[in-house]
Amino acid sequence: MADQTAPVCFGTAHANALAGIEAGLDRTVAELGRMIAVDTSFPPGEGYDAFATLMEDVLAPLGFRMRRVTVPEALWKVEGGPASGPRINLVAEIPGEKPACSLYFHVDTVCAATGWTRDPFRLTEEDGVLYGLGAADMKGAIAAAVHAVRIARETGLELAYRPQFLLCTDEEGGLYPGIRYLAEEGEIAGHLLNFNGSATPRIWGGCFGSFNLQVTVEGHAVHAADGNRAGRGVNAIEAALPMMQAVQVLRPAVASRISALPPAPGAAPLAAQVSITVANGGTCGGQVPDRFIFQVSRRYAPEESFAAARTEIEDAIRAAAPEGARLRFDLVGHLTPTADPEGPHYPRWIRAVQEGFGYKPDDFAKWGAASASDSGYVQQAGVAQEIILGGLIRPSSNAHGAEEHTTRADLAALTKTILTYLSAGFELRLNPDL
Repeated sequence: MADQTAPVCFGTAHANALAGIEAGLDRTVAELGRMIAVDTSFPPGEGYDAFATLMEDVLAPLGFRMRRVTVPEALWKVEGGPASGPRINLVAEIPGEKPACSLYFHVDTVCAATGWTRDPFRLTEEDGVLYGLGAADMKGAIAAAVHAVRIARETGLELAYRPQFLLCTDEEGGLYPGIRYLAEEGEIAGHLLNFNGSATPRIWGGCFGSFNLQVTVEGHAVHAADGNRAGRGVNAIEAALPMMQAVQVLRPAVASRISALPPAPGAAPLAAQVSITVANGGTCGGQVPDRFIFQVSRRYAPEESFAAARTEIEDAIRAAAPEGARLRFDLVGHLTPTADPEGPHYPRWIRAVQEGFGYKPDDFAKWGAASASDSGYVQQAGVAQEIILGGLIRPSSNAHGAEEHTTRADLAALTKTILTYLSAGFELRLNPDL
C-alpha cells in the first residue's frame, strides 16, 4: 500500500471548494429533512416512487441525467409477503469522458421502532445532532454526496471521475434488492463506493449473508368454544408454538459456527445467528385462529451454504409441526455474503477519509461484520469485486433504533471525504485510473 503519511497539498480551487462545505450546510440539512419526510420504510417499501421524484428534483439542477429502473414484480413479489408497491431505482449520472465512479445508496429504511419521542419522519436538530429515520442509515449519506457534487459544480472544481448515483431499493432485507438488478442489467459504471457503512476508520473485510424465511401456519377456524373438541378446530397459534421453539433449540448449534472473517477490534469472533423477528395471527377472541405467520431471520457466515442453512430450519420446523397444521415456507428476503472487497482504489479512499474526518493512518483497522450487505450481489454478477465502504453510521447513531441520528459535523466530514476523493488534483499517485 502506498505511503499514507505524506502531506497533501491542495490547490486554490480545492481549498475554495472545501470552504464552501460549511457555508452550504444549511441547505444540505434542509434537503436531508425533505428525504426523511418521505416514508421509504421496508416493509412494505411503498415510498420509492415519491423518493425518486424528490431526488429527480434535487439532482436535475446539478447536471445529472436520470433514468428510473424498476425491478420486475416477478422477481420480488411473494404472495402474503411483506413487500408491496413498485421497486423504483434511480440511476443518475453526470455525462462526460472521464472514468465513472458509482456511488451506491439504499433509499429504504427499517420501520420506525417503538420508543421514538420525536417524529421519525421529521428531521429534528438539537445542538448539531440531526434526528430522523434514515439520518445515519443512510439518507444522510445521500445528502452529503449531493452536497459534494454541488460544491464542486459551484466552485468549478475539476473532478477525476464522473459521478454515477445509484439510489436503490430493498437493502433492508428485501428479496431482490435494486442493486442486484442493476448489476445484473449492466447498469453499474466504474468502481463502486458503498455508503451503507461507518464514519469510523474502518477498512471493510466483507460480511455475512442473511435471509428471512416466512412461515405460514394454517389451521382451521371454529368458534372458540369448540376449539378443544377432537376433530374440530386447529389453532394455528398453538400449532406454531412448538415450531418456534424448534427454532430456539437450533440457536446454540448455529451460534457455534464461527467465521474466519476478522471481527472489529476488541470484539468477539463473528458467529452465525438465528432468531424469530416477526410473528402475527388471530382476528378476535371468540374464534380459533386459522392462520399464524412468523418470520425466521438467519445470518450465515461466508463459509456456510445458504441452501443447507435454509433446509436446516425448514426440517426442524416440519419435525415440530403437530398433526392437522399445514405449512408454507416463503423466502421473503435474502442478501448474499460479501467476500473481501479490498482493491486498488482503497488507498486513495483511506487517504480521503483521513482528510475528511481527521483520522490518522494508524487509526484504520480491517474487519468484517455479521451484518449483511446487498453488495455481494455486485460481486456475484461479476461487475466488481472491489467495493469501498464508507458512510455516517457510528455505534452511538442507534441506526435501526429509536432516535436514530447523525450530526452536522459528520455530515460535513463525509461531504469533504467524497469531494476530496472525486477531486482531480487529489493524490494523483494513488489514482489507479490515470
